[in-house]
Amino acid sequence: MMKICVLDAKTLGDDIDLTPIQAMGEVMIYDLTQPHEVAERVKDAHVVVTNKVQLGKKQLKDAKELKLVALFATGFNNIDLEYMKDRGIGVVNVPGYSTKSVAQHTFALLFNLLEHLAFYDEYVKTKSYANSNTFAYIAKPFYEIAGKTWGIIGMGAIGKEVARIAEAFGVHIIYYSTSGNNGRAGYTCVDLDTLLKESDIISIHAPLNEKTQNLIGYKEMSKMKKSALLMNLGRGGIIEEVELARALKENLIRGAALDVLKVEPIEQEHPLYDVDPSKWIVTPHIAWASVEARGNLIGEVAANIEAFFKGEMRNRIV
Repeated sequence: MMKICVLDAKTLGDDIDLTPIQAMGEVMIYDLTQPHEVAERVKDAHVVVTNKVQLGKKQLKDAKELKLVALFATGFNNIDLEYMKDRGIGVVNVPGYSTKSVAQHTFALLFNLLEHLAFYDEYVKTKSYANSNTFAYIAKPFYEIAGKTWGIIGMGAIGKEVARIAEAFGVHIIYYSTSGNNGRAGYTCVDLDTLLKESDIISIHAPLNEKTQNLIGYKEMSKMKKSALLMNLGRGGIIEEVELARALKENLIRGAALDVLKVEPIEQEHPLYDVDPSKWIVTPHIAWASVEARGNLIGEVAANIEAFFKGEMRNRIV
C-alpha cells in the first residue's frame, strides 16, 4: 500500500477535508512539522505532501522509498530541485488553483486601505456616530478608482484576472513583465520606471526570483506619485520592507497593503509597526486561501499523485 506523509496540514486550515488524499493509501497527517522532525516522519514514505516545509538532502537522505513530493502550493522554492533530480524523486505543484481568490483579496485590500473602512467601522461601533449631530462623517477622504491608472507587476494568470476586474471599474491598465515573456497580454506593457511614475495603484503578482528580489525599494518608491497605493500579493522580498516603512513615514506614497512578507509570521519589531496604521494593512498570507481555492487545491494534489504513478506528466516540475 502506498504510504503518504502530509507534513503541514494545518497550513490549509482546520475546515478542509483531506479525504481525497486519505483514500489513496496509508496516510500519516501532521498538523505541523519542525525541521528536526522531518527525517523521521518521511523515512518510510512513498509520497511526501507539504506546503512550506524545506525538503532537500538533509531531510530526505534516509527516505529510501520516496518517489514523489507533492506540493500544496504553486511555488516550490522550499524544495531542492537539483537533489530531487539526482535522486529521481518527482516533484509536482498546483498552478492556478487560487487565481480568483488572490484577485478578490487584492480588491479587498485595496478598498479597505482606500476607503479607510477600519476607521469608519470603529467610528460607528464606538457609538461616535450615534452621538453625531450630522448624518455623514467624512473625516478621512477617499477617492474613486475610475479613471485612474493601475500598474500591475507580473502579468500572469492572477495579474490578468486583476486587470479584467479592474477594467470594470473604469481603470486604465498598464503592466511590467518581470520575466519579459508576457508582451502580448492584451494591455500596455511598459518599463518599470514608467509604471512607477504613471500608476495611481500598483499591485505585485510576481514570483520571487533573482529578477524580483528587492525590486521595489526606496529609490523606486521615490518615483511614485505621492497619492499612490502599493500592494504586494506576490511574494515577500519583492518589496524592501524597511524602505517601505521609511517611504510611508516620509509620505512618498499614500499607503501600502501586503499579504506577503519577507519573514512570516511578521516579526515582533517589524518597521511597519512604527508607521501610522491608517497608511498600511497587512493580512497573514491568506489571499490564496478562500474555501473554494483550498478545496480545489486538495483535489488537484490528489489528481497529481494519481497521475504521477500512472506515468503521466501532470504538473511535473521534476
